[in-house]
Amino acid sequence: MLKTPVVVFTSLSLLLSLSCAGDVKSRSCSDVLQAFTTKGFSLHNVPHQEISGDHLRVCSQGYTCCTSDMEDRLGQQNKLDFEKLVDENSHTIRTIFTSRHKKFDEFFLELLDNSEKSLNDMFVRTYGKLYTHNSEMFEDLFSELKRYYTGGNVNLEEVLNDFWSRLLERMFQLLNSQYTFTDDYLECISKYTDQLKPFGDVPRKLKAQVTKAFIAARSFVQGLMVGREVANRVAKVNISPGCSKALTKMLYCPYCGGMPGLKPCANYCQNVMRGCLANQADLDPEWNLFIDAMLLVADRLEGPFNIETVMEPIDVKISEAIMTMQDNSMQVSSKVFQGCGHPKAAGVGRSARGISDVFNSRFRPYSPEERPTTAAGTSLDRLVIDIKEKLKESKKFWSSLTDSICAEDEVTDPDEEQCWNSHTKGRYFPEVVKDGLTNQLNNPEVEVDITRPDTFIRQQIMTLRVMTNKLRNAYNGKDVYFQDSSESDAMLHFSKSDEETNSSTSFILNFNFWMNYALILNCIHKIL
Repeated sequence: MLKTPVVVFTSLSLLLSLSCAGDVKSRSCSDVLQAFTTKGFSLHNVPHQEISGDHLRVCSQGYTCCTSDMEDRLGQQNKLDFEKLVDENSHTIRTIFTSRHKKFDEFFLELLDNSEKSLNDMFVRTYGKLYTHNSEMFEDLFSELKRYYTGGNVNLEEVLNDFWSRLLERMFQLLNSQYTFTDDYLECISKYTDQLKPFGDVPRKLKAQVTKAFIAARSFVQGLMVGREVANRVAKVNISPGCSKALTKMLYCPYCGGMPGLKPCANYCQNVMRGCLANQADLDPEWNLFIDAMLLVADRLEGPFNIETVMEPIDVKISEAIMTMQDNSMQVSSKVFQGCGHPKAAGVGRSARGISDVFNSRFRPYSPEERPTTAAGTSLDRLVIDIKEKLKESKKFWSSLTDSICAEDEVTDPDEEQCWNSHTKGRYFPEVVKDGLTNQLNNPEVEVDITRPDTFIRQQIMTLRVMTNKLRNAYNGKDVYFQDSSESDAMLHFSKSDEETNSSTSFILNFNFWMNYALILNCIHKIL
């Protein structure tokens, strides 16, 4: 008697189960279709109702709104989405280095042009034809200073020594025009420049000021260029297969599960991003050292290596040196005649009388209140202060990039119970791994081979390391010797950038040596 109710109950349960299963199979994919339409995806082959997910390789193989073709297309789309996220979140730092490099470069080049124009105007007004007939030596001086700043292989000390030697030769001839001087005699005069000190202490002081200021300025603008180039390069992410799979699962598996509006949990996003950006995070320690070195040089530019305080009164200083030469002309001439011999007398009518009257103007130096601003719209002090603030903001950028991405409302849901946890809607329980490649060994979301560092990122680390060393040298007033790339692949050389014109500085780093070095390390890792 008891068997009949049992059979009836079992049959009823089976019917209800089949009915429920039918309901599951028939669940609509209309929300997914609408979401795909909003994103601009093609609706070709998109099912209108859920189908079996046995064909899926990344998302759940339960009932799904995705075909295998759709899953592949979503895998391609997630790469674009990820690249966009990194690009948007690194836009500010890239803009900082691009805009500040442009401002500093324009300011410096205009400062040089203004200094040259000021000297030319002053000397034409004061010395007239005596200056215009000898102006090429001053033009050469500014040309070499500009060539050094824009990356030329120029020895500043030699440039300045050559300028004072040439000036001594011309001045000596003008002050002793009753004599005729051969080229050999003029060369002899140049040899006595240091011993005679015809221009007083001006050459020594000016050389110390100019070299340190130019070394600091050139290194600083190169640092801004390197920061820009590294940021631009690193922002173009290389997506590994493991990262692509994790991104698909995080961003688009909710679509396949019929929940297109469900966003990832914040901690889930962190693990995925830390796995995908593990190599970028490893850039951070060297990046921070680079920023610290930039700040050190910025302090020098505000203080003892301020290029404005050196270049703006350079015409006054050179004029003072000329006056000193005039005042000491008798003693200088006597010592030269003793050391180089007595020159031959010139023809009748040549006399030194009246020449001294030409060199009779003395010039007052600029007062700090009169320091002009350039068309760049600021003095060096204000410009450097602005750059320093932006540099400080860029510290720890690469290790905090994942935080920036996962903090976006469009990416994650702040509600820990109403977010996608990689399987369904609910809390995400795994711990968030630390950033950096070596910490991804136990990343629960992304398969990362920690034995194979990204060679390209290691190149950028080496680029920063070389620039940091150069900046530290500049802070101490020391220059770096530059070789042509043909001499050494590991050294630096400079060229004009295609995207910058009008004397804008371009800084190119050759690191084939370091690339090969990194590849060798990878091979060693594989062997071990």
